[in-house]
Amino acid sequence: MSAQNRIFDDLSKLMTNAMGVAQGAKSEAETAMKSWIDRWLAERDFVTRDEFEAVREMAIKARAENTELRARLDAIEGKSADQG
Repeated sequence: MSAQNRIFDDLSKLMTNAMGVAQGAKSEAETAMKSWIDRWLAERDFVTRDEFEAVREMAIKARAENTELRARLDAIEGKSADQG
């Protein structure tokens, strides 16, 4: 019985170690793939979501300012046309 338990213990340790190695290989593969994708995207000058959102917000603000300035200019031109 003792020898059989020892075999099962050794087999259990072996399987546990094998699972650890497999988990490490999976983690390493994921890291390598992520690095490759990041490098591929960087070479193509893609922007990140954060960069896109920042530029989008700037464009929205610029449009609002342009609309406001156009209204002010129209008001000024309207006043000078009435005076002239």
